[in-house]
Amino acid sequence: MRWLRANLFSNWPNTIATLVIVWLAWKLLVPFFDWALVEAIWVASDTQTCRAAKGTGACWALIHEKHRFMLFGTYPFELQWRPLLVILILLALYVTSALRSCWRPWLAVAWMVGLAAIGILMWGGVLGLRYVENERWGGLALTLLLATFGIALAFPLAILLALGRRSELPVLRALCVLYIELIRGVPLISLLFMASVMLPLFLPEGMSIDKLLRAQIAMTLFAAAYLAEVVRGGLQAVPRGQLEAAQALGLPYWRTTWLVVLPQALRISIPPLVNTFIGFFKDTSLVLIIGLFDLLTTVKVSIGEPQWVGFGVEAYIFVSVVYFVFCYAMSRYSQNLELELARGAARGGVR
Repeated sequence: MRWLRANLFSNWPNTIATLVIVWLAWKLLVPFFDWALVEAIWVASDTQTCRAAKGTGACWALIHEKHRFMLFGTYPFELQWRPLLVILILLALYVTSALRSCWRPWLAVAWMVGLAAIGILMWGGVLGLRYVENERWGGLALTLLLATFGIALAFPLAILLALGRRSELPVLRALCVLYIELIRGVPLISLLFMASVMLPLFLPEGMSIDKLLRAQIAMTLFAAAYLAEVVRGGLQAVPRGQLEAAQALGLPYWRTTWLVVLPQALRISIPPLVNTFIGFFKDTSLVLIIGLFDLLTTVKVSIGEPQWVGFGVEAYIFVSVVYFVFCYAMSRYSQNLELELARGAARGGVR
């Protein structure tokens, strides 16, 4: 009761706002939950059952029917245990990396082993596994792969670009500025088109790069330009005295940057960095334009089939929940990490 009085009923404006919100929640959320849960159809042998209940209950039978396509794309049905295992490996790596107690040298080894296992599972062709071309990859597995590899490759490149933009070498600084401003000045769609259509024209005759790799390169370069500006902002926020103290101790440039400047800059940059990560995760849906079937594309294709036309609300709610879970997890983790690092800094140093 003390918390309610302090936060919801502390004065008349707060009380009125609380009552209005409660009334709106009652009028809007109760009918929604009734439609989404109570009257919903979860499994149906045909779409007629769903059409008979349209307007009164949600048809989650669409998700039940198309969940394999949404998760794995057109990956061969009998081999879909492989992308499922890939998703589980990625989730395990995410969770392990989120634990501060696991920030040890063996974590880098775990990532290398995990990524190697992912490549073997998805492609096959070794250890008795049947080869599957990456044109068959899709769904949630493809979305997670694009986001994971894109962020993992773009982040170190972004740090180098940010350091290069602040370099005292004019040529290096000019090249970094040119790259960052050029990439940030065009939309991601245009880069994907360039990677899909224009890049093969510049390759030697007989040489080709598959479209998944081209898309990954374009998205990595795009993310690196935006992350570089975020890191540069963090570098500028580090007090000048920190750099001068490191120089007074005789530390060379790279040791000063690695041990003194970068840890503080990245701690300061956690909120905008995670914001960029979240935006990049959602931008993976743009690979639709070059013919890759990510999670959102598989949903669009599913509701485009004649028997499932008219059930787009349920499909988009499902994909929204999936995107929300991953984005919210990143957001909450960044908040907790920021608070923990701030406590460490307040005790006398940056961990």
